[in-house]
Amino acid sequence: MKRLLETNIILVFLFLYIPIIVVVIFSFNSGNQIAVWEGFSLSWYKRLFTNSDAWRACKNSLIIACLSTIISTIIGTAASLAIHKYRFRIRTTLTRTLYLPLIIPDIVLAIALLTFYSQIRFSLKLTSVIIAHIVFCIAYVTIVVQARLQGYDDTIEEAALDLGANEWQTFWRVTLPLIAPGIIGGALLAFTLSIDDFVITFFTAGVGYTTLSVYIYSSIKFGMTPELNAISTILLVNSIGLILLFLWFRNRNTQTN
Repeated sequence: MKRLLETNIILVFLFLYIPIIVVVIFSFNSGNQIAVWEGFSLSWYKRLFTNSDAWRACKNSLIIACLSTIISTIIGTAASLAIHKYRFRIRTTLTRTLYLPLIIPDIVLAIALLTFYSQIRFSLKLTSVIIAHIVFCIAYVTIVVQARLQGYDDTIEEAALDLGANEWQTFWRVTLPLIAPGIIGGALLAFTLSIDDFVITFFTAGVGYTTLSVYIYSSIKFGMTPELNAISTILLVNSIGLILLFLWFRNRNTQTN
């Protein structure tokens, strides 16, 4: 039974990761085919770096990811501290509302946001995408910061206040440094999710505000080339790097707890 389970796990991992490995390998193909290997070359990466449309899409993705990460990290951290420190009437309702984006399917959230924008006559552009990304990134930041606060000792703040520090000094010099690994971990996770998002971005981005994920989808309509494999490989490396950083900060949280 144990051997059967191990075999099943191996097959599942092969099913999931072999297509990704193939995409990475064929991004270095010298020919213009994505299924026939013609030799090793970096030509598609060179071509990618001279593609103005791809760079414009990359710029839009970075702007959206950076702004949505900063804003969602501030809001998510504030919400986590409020839920942890205070007991108020709508505390349970607020907690459940913050977690809704984790439960609702992306397509449902995307349609809801698009409908909301249409109702208030809000034009679709970078701002509409940033707001949409903030909506779902807040939930992830809140979860990560709350995990950090689980082992937080409130008596440290009380000691700082007893020694003459005011509330702001206590927050900046005591609270913030202690929960910083959780905040940074949440921010890294939010950035990764934002820059990789497609469904919500596709519904909330206006004409001329294409992101990298939407650019890849649009390019597929004209045929697959190793250039798309190169873009996918760069995104993959970026995501893996950010996830590894997130895991490092999460492990640091666990060790300090």
